[in-house]
Amino acid sequence: MYIVRKLPLKKLFNTRDLGGMPAADGKVIRRNRLIRSGKLYKLPQKTVDKLKKKGVNLVIDLRIFTEREEYPDTVIEGAKYVHLPVLCTATPGITREKSMTKTMAIESRRIKSEFGTADNYMVAMYKMVLFSDEPAKLLKECLRLIIDNEGCVLWHCSGGKDRAGLVAMLVESLLGVDEKVIVEDYVASHRFQRGRFFWNRFGLMIAPLVPRFKKILFGMMAAKPRYIIDTMNEVKARYGSVTEYCRQRLDITDADIQKMRQKYLEPPRRGLFSQN
Repeated sequence: MYIVRKLPLKKLFNTRDLGGMPAADGKVIRRNRLIRSGKLYKLPQKTVDKLKKKGVNLVIDLRIFTEREEYPDTVIEGAKYVHLPVLCTATPGITREKSMTKTMAIESRRIKSEFGTADNYMVAMYKMVLFSDEPAKLLKECLRLIIDNEGCVLWHCSGGKDRAGLVAMLVESLLGVDEKVIVEDYVASHRFQRGRFFWNRFGLMIAPLVPRFKKILFGMMAAKPRYIIDTMNEVKARYGSVTEYCRQRLDITDADIQKMRQKYLEPPRRGLFSQN
């Protein structure tokens, strides 16, 4: 059984190397080539040094401008930074707000009236990102950067769960990772951030918000299997498979897939599921 493990990096609570993940043709993903993460805000020098040692030469920031202004990335010397602002909401207009805290309070009110529950909202949000023209255009650019990069690429959003999770789902699918492992990788975000989730939940409990809105926000913090499973099922219903979605919607060719697998896969070192 494959076990998803986070990288032991100070101030990075939801960062992991996809290396060691079982993929196509009995191979595994190479280590120090594909890293997903949350925000890189005020990282200590030791953490920066470890990322440099892993060979990170490309950082893809999926956050919108408001998030980047509030929590700017720490610079990793020698790495190229690319900003692809994927709007991760199922309702319009939130980019006009200056504070993300205020943004989420406003968004929670819309969720209750338009979607009923946080679970419904999360699935609708993921579908919006995958099937709307502007976010799909940015996902296409993100995959192109990953396909063409020589070195180690790190992509991130704010928490490392939603936008980073969707990109991970696409990359893992193209590399032939089994859906069960993709789901395990997605839900690991909740496990890795259990402590932060507790304190965020505590903060919401004492915040002056209507209880039903708090319940919505609690749900939005989670990484439930349903969110990614329902999303992949919708992709398969529309396109047949996640890979076919990438072909038809994101213009990923068979040559691109072959290039990715040659670049990012290798024979297992100590058995199929080894991560040592």
